[in-house]
Amino acid sequence: MPGRTLPTFTSAEVESHDNNKSCYVTVGSKVYDITSFVDDHPGGGDLVLEYAGKDVREILRDAMSHEHSEAAYEILEDNLVGFIASESTGKGANINGVKTKGVEITDPVFASTGMSREEDLSIETDYSRDYKTHKFLDLNKPLLMQLWNSGFSKEFYLEQIHRPRHYKGGESAPLFGNFLEPLSKTAWYVVPMIWLPPVTYGTLIGFSGLGNVPAAAVYWLGGLFLWTLIEYILHRFLFHIDKYLPDNRVSLTLHFLLHGVHHYLPMDKYRLVMPPTLFVILAAPFWKLAHAIFFYNWYAAVMVFCGGVFGYICYDLTHYFLHHRNLPAYYKELKKYHLQHHFADFDNGFGVTSRFWDGVFGTELQIPAPKNTKAQ
Repeated sequence: MPGRTLPTFTSAEVESHDNNKSCYVTVGSKVYDITSFVDDHPGGGDLVLEYAGKDVREILRDAMSHEHSEAAYEILEDNLVGFIASESTGKGANINGVKTKGVEITDPVFASTGMSREEDLSIETDYSRDYKTHKFLDLNKPLLMQLWNSGFSKEFYLEQIHRPRHYKGGESAPLFGNFLEPLSKTAWYVVPMIWLPPVTYGTLIGFSGLGNVPAAAVYWLGGLFLWTLIEYILHRFLFHIDKYLPDNRVSLTLHFLLHGVHHYLPMDKYRLVMPPTLFVILAAPFWKLAHAIFFYNWYAAVMVFCGGVFGYICYDLTHYFLHHRNLPAYYKELKKYHLQHHFADFDNGFGVTSRFWDGVFGTELQIPAPKNTKAQ
């Protein structure tokens, strides 16, 4: 199902919804239609109408009046109808805690991510505002222990990691904040440096052992093709295990390390490719599987496995380049497709090196055309 888009409103449009027939309020950049709640408000509808068309952040947390509970915020989120557009003040708008630096936001945003286009992924996040608004992770501090000690529910965690942020200056946000920090970062060129030599060696061993060049090539290419399916399965059913993720801090922390941090900070160039240790852990079962299936010929199993690992190398390099390089025509379309997975519809579009398996399994991205629809 494509990502749902929400319109943007000017401040004047929001202010015009100031009566019991159409009552809008804002919290930061978010616009809520609470018309249906006016008569149900425990303090009376008149109190709500006092703030109709206005920002209600202060009154929501005013202890003298009544500091509102989490239920009040949940009611608001259920009635989210759009976002405030920048009005060219020179100060910029803040959408999802992201400062636009004076760039006018005119496109509708996707409700699940708070973004409207791929350029939004690279706009630097205002750390303090983001933390104050969303009460998730403070990007000024090491992230992992914050998450471990947070007590976040799975629902809140998943909502937040799929609302992308961008760390300033192209640097990496602190994950551990100690001597383990370098182990969490992997430059893209490490992948071919480490894995191409053993793949080349294994391929040569396989060719010499099989003796039949065409048969060896078929096994190797078969492994390469098989990787494309494995890539799809891993991305869809392991990296995006969201719905089936147990609701406890161990599961949430592991999910964050495996893939959550990438959706939270998608343009972090040092957390885009798989660390070698993680790849060894994920690849070991496939080594066993290849030898179990091709038990009759050890060299055939080696060729299939080497073809698959070469496919993985292509995948990780492609993933990095889709985020950080200008590419030829075919890859530009693939880049557009993949970045839509990040800013628009993370429930679809699991293919990275190819859209083939998305087409086969019905998970292709179908992004609706932008419409600046305004409420009447």
